Amino acid sequence: MREIIAQIKQYKKASFLTPLFSALEVFMEVLLPFIMAKIIDEGIEKSNMSNVYLYGGLMIVAAMISLMAGILAGKYAAEASTGVACNLREAIYRRIQKYSFSNIDKYSTAGLVTRMTTDVTNVQNAYQMVIRIAVRAPLMLICSMAMCFFISLKMSLIFLAAIVFLAVILLLIMLRAMKIFNVAFRKYDDLNASVQENVSAVRVVKAYVREDYEKQKFGKASGNLYKLFSKAESILAFNNPAMMTAVYGCIMLISWFGAKLVVSGDMGTGELTSLFTYVTSAMMSLMMLSMIFVMITMSSASIKRIAEVLREKPELHNCEEPKTDMKDGSVDFNHVFFSYKHSEGKEVLSDIDLHISSGETIGIIGSTGCGKTSLVNLISRLYDVDTGSVCVGGRDVREYDMEYLRNQVSVVLQKNVLFSGTIFENLRWGNENASDEECIEACRAACADDFIESFPDKYNTYIEQGGTNVSGGQKQRLCIARALLKKPKVLILDDSTSAVDTATDAKIRAAFARHIPGTTKFIIAQRISSVQDADRIIVLDGGKVNGFGSHEELLETNEIYREIYESQIKGGGDFDQP
Repeated sequence: MREIIAQIKQYKKASFLTPLFSALEVFMEVLLPFIMAKIIDEGIEKSNMSNVYLYGGLMIVAAMISLMAGILAGKYAAEASTGVACNLREAIYRRIQKYSFSNIDKYSTAGLVTRMTTDVTNVQNAYQMVIRIAVRAPLMLICSMAMCFFISLKMSLIFLAAIVFLAVILLLIMLRAMKIFNVAFRKYDDLNASVQENVSAVRVVKAYVREDYEKQKFGKASGNLYKLFSKAESILAFNNPAMMTAVYGCIMLISWFGAKLVVSGDMGTGELTSLFTYVTSAMMSLMMLSMIFVMITMSSASIKRIAEVLREKPELHNCEEPKTDMKDGSVDFNHVFFSYKHSEGKEVLSDIDLHISSGETIGIIGSTGCGKTSLVNLISRLYDVDTGSVCVGGRDVREYDMEYLRNQVSVVLQKNVLFSGTIFENLRWGNENASDEECIEACRAACADDFIESFPDKYNTYIEQGGTNVSGGQKQRLCIARALLKKPKVLILDDSTSAVDTATDAKIRAAFARHIPGTTKFIIAQRISSVQDADRIIVLDGGKVNGFGSHEELLETNEIYREIYESQIKGGGDFDQP
């Protein structure tokens, strides 16, 4: 609960006033039946109108105070619970922003979305009940019992027996329902994952005519939730019959024995009437307590899932005195070993020892899964090495301030992402202070200006979420332009021209040579034509460097490179290459 309590922050006042006003509301409500009994016994039966007016006035005052206290309790409860939920969502979002890639790899996107929506809503509802109903119900139960014992000790034994009976039944119901709710909330991830995959990949679904399969998958996930919640709710449905049995049983027994006491003169009519009211109030309080326990049970699973995200510590952090100066874009891999589970899993990179001068253009080629992306991810410290070191500008990347390092090392990842907003707004992700002229110049270098100028709104064209209204090649070029705006010392293109034709690819590389000659460039590609003009080319195989040299050197000395080259040339080369 520490993580949840920590989010109360500026809502401490509302969280304190809610139970205060709830308690005041209960005390006033408890007085009403007692005052009513006085009106009947001291006023009506004795034909004393002054007592009727006196107690009637007190009853009106108590009712008004109870009403106002209830309104204020509801107001402050809503303010506190929604505020805590807002703080929780912000805390989760801020924590995720601090995660390194290795932290993010532990969670599914659907799981994180569920935690920020469904789980936080459960906690919000539970918190509202805890600070209001969890104060009101026990107080009402205790006060009603006290008043019953004050009115008649003998009659209160009936009431006490009913409470014990109801408490045992409700406890059994809750214990059974709790187990089901714990399983049900874990199933929300499956449901959200199904929705997310279907919506984000709707074009693939339609292209392969898999709508029926996706409907079945969603139906299965939704059906599992339906079955679990139906089972839990059917168990909770026994709450009401148990409650009614206890209440009506009490009323019948109190009516029978109370009538005898009234006739014998041991109890007044007003006291018997108030006793009925207190019994009903106490039973309803017990029912509310049972619902509180159910809500807390439902939210406890959500609290654990939220706390799991908030407790997750980012694996990457700055050193004590991080550096914010980089002399150049030279890159050195000094006998680097790397695995995604830090020495516990299979090694992705083994004994990588490379030394690259500032301003060089380096091609990286190799089969799928050979470690190309893993290699370049180490340069901007998206992951840390297991052993060895990666140096940029002659300094270990772990010595730099991470924000500064990533501003100097610009990466265009394999999965190109554009955000909803105009082209200008997307470009300024690279440099939020970039002028319009700088944005246009970056687009020219990335060969993106030609298609942008063809749009009616040009650079103010609105990009839909995920860049769905531009082609794959256009998206890649916009992402390259965005990276260029950072004016980095190191530029990494991770298969970022795969959707671009060979002629445009060549233009982009030529523009790099003109516009950023001092920037060290890493180009990961599957086709030889994209890397053959590089100063040197790294050939990776199974996480190891199989060859490192120029295009001509590798053709003579490296069998893997020669096989790739010959297979592409004999196959006719790229579709648009002469």
